[in-house]
Amino acid sequence: VIRHRDVRASYYGVIDKFRLQVSEQSQRKALGKKEIIATLLPSAKEQQQQKEEEEKRIKEHLSESVFFEQTLCQPENRTASSGPSLLTVFLGVVCVAALMLPTLGEMESLVPLYLHLSVNQKLVAAYVLG
Repeated sequence: VIRHRDVRASYYGVIDKFRLQVSEQSQRKALGKKEIIATLLPSAKEQQQQKEEEEKRIKEHLSESVFFEQTLCQPENRTASSGPSLLTVFLGVVCVAALMLPTLGEMESLVPLYLHLSVNQKLVAAYVLG
């Protein structure tokens, strides 16, 4: 456990580094090391106060800005989605067709042998379709 005893607002955002070295008790040679970067952050209560102050400053700045008023009035041009994409529909049709093909080992089929699918291939098609 590492504790920061001298907590001041001026230390917020300061980056500290800690190095951990692991070695056997009888040997001085290090088996491994790791550098840990730590940043002192304000408490949740202090962060909330800082956010409120920042929002007030932003609102004051934006209310004075003419540019903000002009961009606020412009309508956004977004196209509505017309449904699933062509790729999604094609993939669905391929998966359904794969599930309808016979499984390897079925002898009484009019479909050529190279179109017989394994159980794993059909499971993949069902997973993609689902």
